[in-house]
Amino acid sequence: MNTLVLLLISMVVLFCGYVLYGGWLVKQWGVGEGDIPTPAHTLEDGVDYVPAKAPVLMGHHFSSIAGAGPITGPIGAAMFGWLPVTLWILVGGVFFGGVHDFGALFASIRHKGQSIGEVISANMSRRAKRLFIIFSYLTLILVVAAFAAIVASTFGVKVTNGAVDYAASATNASVAMVSIMFILIAVVFGFAVYRRHASMVTSSILGIIAIVLCMAIGMNFHPFYFTSKTWMWIIGAYITIASVTPVWILLQPRDYLSSFLLYAMLIVAIVGIVGAHPDIDPKLFPAVTGFAVDNGNGIQLLFPILFTTVACGAISGFHSLVSSGTTSKQLDKESDAKPIAYGGMLLECVLAVITVCAIAYARTTGHTKGATDIFAGGIAAMVAAIPGLEGMENSFYTLLVLTYSAFCLTSLDTATRLARFMFQEFWLEPGETVHDVHDGFRKFMVNPYFATILTVVLGVLLGMNGFAKIWGLFGAANQLLAGIGLLAVATWLGNAGKNNKMFLFPMTFMLIVTICSLFLTIRNQLGIIAKGAADWGPYAQAGIGTLLVLLAFVLAVEGYQTIAHPKHVAK
Repeated sequence: MNTLVLLLISMVVLFCGYVLYGGWLVKQWGVGEGDIPTPAHTLEDGVDYVPAKAPVLMGHHFSSIAGAGPITGPIGAAMFGWLPVTLWILVGGVFFGGVHDFGALFASIRHKGQSIGEVISANMSRRAKRLFIIFSYLTLILVVAAFAAIVASTFGVKVTNGAVDYAASATNASVAMVSIMFILIAVVFGFAVYRRHASMVTSSILGIIAIVLCMAIGMNFHPFYFTSKTWMWIIGAYITIASVTPVWILLQPRDYLSSFLLYAMLIVAIVGIVGAHPDIDPKLFPAVTGFAVDNGNGIQLLFPILFTTVACGAISGFHSLVSSGTTSKQLDKESDAKPIAYGGMLLECVLAVITVCAIAYARTTGHTKGATDIFAGGIAAMVAAIPGLEGMENSFYTLLVLTYSAFCLTSLDTATRLARFMFQEFWLEPGETVHDVHDGFRKFMVNPYFATILTVVLGVLLGMNGFAKIWGLFGAANQLLAGIGLLAVATWLGNAGKNNKMFLFPMTFMLIVTICSLFLTIRNQLGIIAKGAADWGPYAQAGIGTLLVLLAFVLAVEGYQTIAHPKHVAK
């Protein structure tokens, strides 16, 4: 198979899915009917509820959901061969992930812009809501810990024989410097557009020029050589501030400008694939390797491992938290929901397919040292194989590493803000908002500063003290979020008298995938414990995995009962 042919076929499938299936969903759910104002207008507060222009919100949404997932997922699942990974990306994106993201956003804007937890409360029960929020909050703490550690390691210096290796740390220092300047540019952009009412087109052009300049400066001037531990505390301070400031001053403009880095990366990747169009070597990257694969860490089964590993490239529970957490509070009008949520998911599928192509070429060029090297190295090598661009490999490699880091940083402070929302919503009564709380204890618990500081402290401490020991559960936990998200939207649509049949198979499949994956994890960890586990990791994974299985059963039973016996709720 040629990589160019694979990419073209995938893009045609995804485009048809967006036009045909996405259009059908709009008609079935009545999206945009009646010109109903969105929560961004009815609850506008200048901090979290702020209407955003569609391109700006698309930048935020896509930058937040992309993260590292559509890159690391296909790389992890590549052990099964390129064909199963690609098929799941396409089928999952159109019929699972797109429906999940679009449905979560639509349900949220019809529930005052609140999270899936509130959708569950209104359509299932308060108990189910609280169980979901506890699970979601703890999952987000794990995300904050992991992404903070990833960004800190991307920024941190390399030490050799007790001394800083400045030559080996130059790229990391450059990425850190560019990221800092990027944040400053975003603040200026936000102030100019939202307070000085500068032209969006002019501001965007100047913003892109500023990004190019800050990249040029950062590659040649990067004075900050800090350890990863120091960067963890700096990042913690940054996300604390970023998660409570008004979205118009940082989150919206930064994510909008970040999207240009993403689009540039996609263009560079497509140019590389079109220009080099290498064939996939069947010896280095076979189409299918088998149902059971030994990857060096034991036997891995295609079902369910493929469906929990690819994650963001096909469907991800984290997306429902973004759709119903930040995006729904900024949606200007309902008609923007399809291109932002469904279209954003399918664009992420394109990135995942590009990653498959990058894996194929990386294996022929020796770029196999981790996900960053596989992706950035594979794409950069393809571009450098084009006549006239032979000497550009290092430059494109640095650009791709920077973009990868920008994804992680964007997802990091979005996850922190989402965790803050979740913590606040836990203390709310049905139909209540944060502004309705006036009694002492609950008012303190829903305080945004307290909720944010608690989240950041827990996330940073876990990131510095062994989050990797329980990271193996994230794939299953993330897909359990997806299954519950599908279940929650299905119950609301059924209660509102709308067609929810497109949710029945995806949510059943994802719940089965999750439970099977958790059973495998529990079995493996119990085996390690029986042999005399040396640390707390196996005990934690076995215990948490068991709790997640119980959570899945409780919410599934209550959800399916609600679907079978719908009750009338507002549309």
